[in-house]
Order: sequence, then structure tokens, then C-alpha cells
Amino acid sequence: MKIVVISGGPRKHGRTAIAARFIERTYGYHTLDLSVMEMPMYTGEEEQTTNPVVKSLRQSVLEADAVLLLSPEYHSAMSGALKNTLDFLSSTQFLHKPVGLIAMAGGGKGGINCLNNMRTVMRGLYANAIPRQLVLDPSVFDYDRDGLTKEAAEQVDGLIEELKMYARVAKEVKAQQLI
Repeated sequence: MKIVVISGGPRKHGRTAIAARFIERTYGYHTLDLSVMEMPMYTGEEEQTTNPVVKSLRQSVLEADAVLLLSPEYHSAMSGALKNTLDFLSSTQFLHKPVGLIAMAGGGKGGINCLNNMRTVMRGLYANAIPRQLVLDPSVFDYDRDGLTKEAAEQVDGLIEELKMYARVAKEVKAQQLI
């Protein structure tokens, strides 16, 4: 099963990057790390479709069975880096695709607004944001090991198992529609 992780934090050493690296190490999923990708600012101009980074992004998401979005909560929403990246995508890449959502909380606001913001954008892209979602507070990070505490790792595992279940169902439905 091909799951693509989009690490939407702009900071190379932030909590979003730690969570994404943990997921990549634990599950072996391909990660698109927005802290290092040279993603242009979305303008909607046609010439942006030929940008190699944009083409690679679109192809990766198109070929994925499911997508896992990670973002810090900035001013009650997902990061600008993640929103900018999602603006390059459309229902061509996301139609009925299962998407898992993880927010990094901070600043005392709890991350729920970030999750709601990502869920709203996924609806706009005709994706299937799965019901289970997760907020990772600063206290659940194992900073010395560049990972998560055992309890947080178990929560991530539960979310990924549900995401895989939805991906299997989506594959079955798609296969039946082709018959």
C-alpha cells in the first residue's frame, strides 16, 4: 500500500518534522517534506504546471493509495506552507482518496482548528478525510530520540491502521466500478 506523508511544517527541526520522520522510520512511507522542498508560491499561472517540484508533487499524490497530512497549527489554521502546496493539487489527485490528518498543537489552542481547516480543504478537493484525527501536544514528543512517546506512537498507529482500512475499501470500490 502506497501512503504519502506530507509534512506541512516549514521548520526543519520543528515538531511536525519530528513526527514525519518518526512515521517515515516506523512505516517506511515516502515523505514530502515542505521544510526542504522548493515549492513555489501558488499563483494559478499555467506555467507553474511545468515546474519539476510541482509535477513531482502531483504525481506522488496521484499514485498514492492514501495521504497523511501533518501540520502545525498557526493562527487557528494549517501552515501556509501546507495550504500553498495543496493549492497546486486538485480532485485529479484527491478524488475519493483517503486522507489522514495530524496537527501539532502549541500555544495553548489545542490543534483542533488546524484539523478543521485541513478537513475543509480536503472536502474542496473531493478527498475522503477519515473520521479519526490526531493532535500531538508538545509533551508527547521524545526530543532526545527524535520521535514520539509510546502512547503517542500508539495513537499514530491507530490512525494509520484506520487510514489503511479506508484505502483498502477505496481500492475495492474502484475495482468494482471498473468491472
